[in-house]
Amino acid sequence: MSETLILTIIVAYFAVLILMSYITSRGANTDSFFVGNKESKWYVVAFGMIGASLSGVTFISVPGWVDGKQFAYMQIVLGYLVGYLVVAYVLLPIYYRMNLISIYGYLENRFGFWTYKTGASLFLISRIFGASIRLLLAATVFHDFIFAKWGIPFPVTVTFSILFIWLCTFKGGIKTIVWTDTLQTLFMLLSLGITIYLISDHLGFSDQGGLINVISESSYSKMFFFDDWHQNNYFWKQFIAGMFITIGMTGLDQDLMQKNLSCKNIKDAQKNMVSFAFVLAVVNLAFLVLGATLFMYANKSGMAIPAKTDLLFPTIALSSHFSEVVGVLFILGLFAATYASADSALASLTTSFCVDFIGVRKMEEAQQKKWKDRVHIGMSFVLLITILALNVFVSDSAIQQILTFASFTYGPLIGIFAFGIFTKRSLVKEKSSMYIAISAFLISLTLHLLSKNQLLGTFNIGSELIVYNSLITFALMFIASEKAKV
Repeated sequence: MSETLILTIIVAYFAVLILMSYITSRGANTDSFFVGNKESKWYVVAFGMIGASLSGVTFISVPGWVDGKQFAYMQIVLGYLVGYLVVAYVLLPIYYRMNLISIYGYLENRFGFWTYKTGASLFLISRIFGASIRLLLAATVFHDFIFAKWGIPFPVTVTFSILFIWLCTFKGGIKTIVWTDTLQTLFMLLSLGITIYLISDHLGFSDQGGLINVISESSYSKMFFFDDWHQNNYFWKQFIAGMFITIGMTGLDQDLMQKNLSCKNIKDAQKNMVSFAFVLAVVNLAFLVLGATLFMYANKSGMAIPAKTDLLFPTIALSSHFSEVVGVLFILGLFAATYASADSALASLTTSFCVDFIGVRKMEEAQQKKWKDRVHIGMSFVLLITILALNVFVSDSAIQQILTFASFTYGPLIGIFAFGIFTKRSLVKEKSSMYIAISAFLISLTLHLLSKNQLLGTFNIGSELIVYNSLITFALMFIASEKAKV
């Protein structure tokens, strides 16, 4: 596939999204940027959240996981389903009842200033690194397969990506993102479905029943692992981890909750969350089917599988083995998945910093806009610097990195929120929440390193690290608390 054709697709894609951004941001104000004027349709939010939740990491990394982990990822996905129900019927009612813009305002109401700032800080750290890892993966693909051939340095590729995200979100914010995410999700799902069909047809089993039968009989299809609870792929470890990951990365994440809070009322937000949860499970299964199809194709054709299996999909899609249709679909799908996640991340980071640390909602509209624009630019630079730094250190599967990092940062958030919701105790010293979050992080990091270096015997810690971190935080909060004074 020629670099000129790829560049043409990129420019056309950017032009469509910028046009949509211009149309949806007309008449926008800071309320549009932060909560979309509370006018978002629940079904539009639900559909767009698919792309925002999955990102380019799912598009590339989940299929690449199939070779070593088979379909075990579905154990985590099933846990996601239960987690989304908790978000819909436990957390969303709290946010709507308190009429929150930043969800971390709950912590200020429940515990006070310092716990509020602790929660908001955990989100900023989590989302900056999560968004950076997602963008790094996509930028690496674009650079290796396109821009490097023209002698363009990697930092320029990353800068171009950040600039595009900034252009799409600087005015309309969430009001724009709700609609651009919908378009990008459509591109991603069309790319996924048609790519599976074309590659399976090339292999001779394009019939849907044939494809399912071939995969089910292959070595890739094992989904449930109940054999050894010491292993990190044990069903209950991953299922419970999936629940906690969803509660943390969706229910306690300003990024995804900001879209839900733009719905007209709690009923619409709950319909959005539940319908989105079930569709997302099906889409994740489809990505695993794609992964199995890619590995079967590579084995049948004698193609060398890249050492970093995240790159298998782009290697096949952009090779000369298929018509350029597959390459075009891959580029569109990757762009859609990457930027649907990244643009909302930039908007939510801007919102959280403006609301949680600057307090712009107490200012006049002109001052709100001034600070919002400054922070939006500042967060763009933070993402740029973080991506370039991570490029030096990243080596593992991107999806594994995100899940591991989420365990460290979202675990304390879950523990603090759970303590606030399910107990009536108050902290003896309000600042102690900061020290508790740091302590829980250090204990969890120690457990992770002990497991990684096989110092816990045959017991391996995987995605369920987030569960341990949450429980440690909850326990430390209990120790540092007392019965609330009546």
